[in-house]
Amino acid sequence: MVSRRALLLCLVLLAPVTAGAQTTPSTPTDSIVVTATPIERFDGGGATRFGPLEFRGGLVLNSTATDFGGLSGLSIDPDGAGFLAVTDRGFWLTGRLLSEGDRPTGVADARLLPMRGADGRTLAARGRGDVESLVRTPAGTLVGIERRQEVWLFPGPDPTAAAGRRLIADPALAELGSNEGPEAMLAPPGGDPAAVIVIAEESPTDPARLPGFLFAPLTKPVLTGRFALLRTDEFSATDAALADDGRVYLLERRFDLLRGVAMRIRRFPLAEIRPGALIEGEVLITANRLAAIDNMEGLALHRNAAGELILTLISDDNFSALQRTLLLRFVVVE
Repeated sequence: MVSRRALLLCLVLLAPVTAGAQTTPSTPTDSIVVTATPIERFDGGGATRFGPLEFRGGLVLNSTATDFGGLSGLSIDPDGAGFLAVTDRGFWLTGRLLSEGDRPTGVADARLLPMRGADGRTLAARGRGDVESLVRTPAGTLVGIERRQEVWLFPGPDPTAAAGRRLIADPALAELGSNEGPEAMLAPPGGDPAAVIVIAEESPTDPARLPGFLFAPLTKPVLTGRFALLRTDEFSATDAALADDGRVYLLERRFDLLRGVAMRIRRFPLAEIRPGALIEGEVLITANRLAAIDNMEGLALHRNAAGELILTLISDDNFSALQRTLLLRFVVVE
């Protein structure tokens, strides 16, 4: 198995070196321009249906902003347009997705702002810039921070204007390896089976399990139980989202030098998450490097005007010239 760290190392070693490159750091008030190139086909054969998923379109996103990239978590507003994303450098990315029907066509009103704590210092300055996941709750927005293995809360409706504070720093999470942190989070309505559910990228001790952790209550969360997802074919968890029908969608990624990059999406009922559970789930799609994918790390859900469930995925380019920031959309066809 080759870890994400090995993937990044390989890409860095292969990337061209540009001497004397000058960049201008982003500022807290920066609006940025994000350009979008359509992805017309998801695979080389032109198929649009992949099991219960139908490809509705995609974009390759680019920006000249210094800190653009590394997108690792995503939330979509109910209208399918407004979005919030987090990056590996401790930034918020906000904006609106433009679309024709369910097909994304561009990004407008994009802003890139650093995450800050109560004293005004950025998370990056605190050594907590590797943000990998986010989930919205009635109390505010939660983000999962890898390497430090923490969960922070940014209270209120607008996390970009909020001062964050550490909410969870549990010894159970501290047991995870440096690059095996809180890649996915859920916050079920009503706090059942927990107020905060954390899924790690990998297990430091068992290659056949993806560890899960239950925390409650949201006001002062403590560990209330553990569960696991069955890990197969060396796929690692990268994000998860809870649909309004009570089913969890899990995004996974695999990389090795022989097979290249791959992605997978599984689905299972939220009710299967309980202390001691081992969950297998239903595989909806598996795609390899022949498809229009990259290092897929963010997943968000919403309903379109017809009531169909839309899956929006984003990729983490690791700030590498050899990778791309992709946005993909699928509809669940039952």
